[in-house]
Amino acid sequence: MSSSLRHRPSSKEGPGLYDDAKSGNDFAKAPRLRRPNHILLLLLSLTLTSIVVVFRPTSNDLPASYAICSRDGNGIYTVDAQNTRVQCMVVRGATIIDTGSLDAIKTRWSDAVSESNPAGNDDLEVRYIQRGSIIVPGLSDSHAHMLEYGASRQLPLEGAKTIPAAVALVRRYIESEPDVVNDTSKYIEGWGWDHTSWPKQEFPTAADLEADSVVKGRPVVLQSKDGHALWVSEAVIRSMEPLPDSVEGGVIVRDDSGKPTGVLLDNAQELVEKPPLTEKDLLRRFKYVVQDGLANGLTSIHDAGFSPVSLAFFKSQAEQGNLPIRIYGMTYFEETADYWGDQSEMIINAGNGRLSARSVKIFADGALRSGGAALHEPYADNPDTRGFMRLSAEVLNDVIPRFLRDGWQVNVHAIGDRANGIVLDAFEAALKGVNVTALRPRLEHAQILTKADMTRVGQLGVIASIQPTHVISDMWFAEDRLGPERVKGLYAFRSIIDHGGRVALGTDFPVEDMNPMNTFYAAVTRVSPDGRSPHGPGGWFPEQRLTRVEALRGMTIDPAYASFTESTLGSLEHGKRADYVVLSQDIMVVSEKKILDTKVLATVLDGRPAFGNI
Repeated sequence: MSSSLRHRPSSKEGPGLYDDAKSGNDFAKAPRLRRPNHILLLLLSLTLTSIVVVFRPTSNDLPASYAICSRDGNGIYTVDAQNTRVQCMVVRGATIIDTGSLDAIKTRWSDAVSESNPAGNDDLEVRYIQRGSIIVPGLSDSHAHMLEYGASRQLPLEGAKTIPAAVALVRRYIESEPDVVNDTSKYIEGWGWDHTSWPKQEFPTAADLEADSVVKGRPVVLQSKDGHALWVSEAVIRSMEPLPDSVEGGVIVRDDSGKPTGVLLDNAQELVEKPPLTEKDLLRRFKYVVQDGLANGLTSIHDAGFSPVSLAFFKSQAEQGNLPIRIYGMTYFEETADYWGDQSEMIINAGNGRLSARSVKIFADGALRSGGAALHEPYADNPDTRGFMRLSAEVLNDVIPRFLRDGWQVNVHAIGDRANGIVLDAFEAALKGVNVTALRPRLEHAQILTKADMTRVGQLGVIASIQPTHVISDMWFAEDRLGPERVKGLYAFRSIIDHGGRVALGTDFPVEDMNPMNTFYAAVTRVSPDGRSPHGPGGWFPEQRLTRVEALRGMTIDPAYASFTESTLGSLEHGKRADYVVLSQDIMVVSEKKILDTKVLATVLDGRPAFGNI
């Protein structure tokens, strides 16, 4: 689908507010277990009693150390360099201290206990996941918008398939909210309208909102599904007056007489000034994303655009110890503001490793869906435009090297082939003679690439942060927009990898559903959930599919690399944090049709369940 969102003041919700769900794990007696010698020092801090395996009903009240095992053999996918599978994993506190077969762990455990205290004993509790289920590392979303997701849950518009249906949802929301229905001055915000899914693929207008007697006269701001357009009411238009004739990097959509219609594209969205979010707003939105993220198996989220408001909010939550999920933030670059790369302090592993903000998010162009992606040649379905750059090549060539020199990771939103080429030019010039692995620049979306630029991504060591679910959303209109040849460079994930590129997978939620199983399914099938594609059931450009191993790595260890955390996260190995997910079935072997049936039975951070039970 289109691409990333233009970040505006947003918010996140609540501390650790989420529901538990029973996993149905079963247990049985196992022989005495022994720890490995390499954890001897850890054992010295334990009170040793007896080497007895304790079995009890599923509970989140875990001891300091425990083993989690599969009854079906090697049901734990470690995602290490060799993609090793093991039967068991031992967790001590927040850390993985051993992996392997049950017998091997028994031997190492017993030896370590005997060596640390020959006269003492040590209990180790062993738990089994239910038959047929598997364990994978904690899943990451490499490109998302957390507070916007929370906002989207308040008034979702994606289900509306006509303009009147969307307006009806706005009316229903107003009538259902006591503090809104009697206050006609209160701003109403919604998310998810998609004109490309409507019978007439035309932008909506402020007049459409005024046609409803309940909505009429109210300030209404509705974000498009791709985040690159706002649909606003007459009251909002009046609040922005006088409007400029044009906006660099954006469009004020006007009718034939020059009057604004009520739709603002890309940078023109900045003209809307909404009331500031309150702490209550922020906590409510954060609660939504935390609850849904943990329930979907996410342990880490890369937020693609911290505003000053959201950055301050997350710093506060980290200081209070109220981050139940890991957040890697990209601080938004504002062209009209002063350069801050040499003044702002990076945040690294705040809140016990739950918050980092050491990267900058820069927008190069707009989105494909709304016609703002910057192309070398005109759009096939609109020859009057090639899209537009939101920042000029001169600005990109100025700020990218400055941020890199000041030690910031640079992540650039680039959709069209022209935008990607200009950004890669800037990266190529800035990265000469430097250690790329210390900087790890990223192309956010990297949607349309020429063959030459696919090669450059690999050669330069630039990370492609991609969203597979965009493929199965956009494939229905992409060829009409780009033409039969240029479309071959759209979402060409296999070609990027084959040219030596490294990819990190995400969803761009709320643009797409946050469920990582949708990401995995789209990456390996390139068909819709009902098995269709413009090229048939074999998939849309099936030669661009990822293998299941590549998809799993793209959701675990590769996002860890993309966020400088591969030494502690992303795989289930000795010494790393015990972030893992229990899935109801083996997504690596089940038929493609069954992948989307997978349920999350438990999501574990730092060795403790955050969702479900183990």
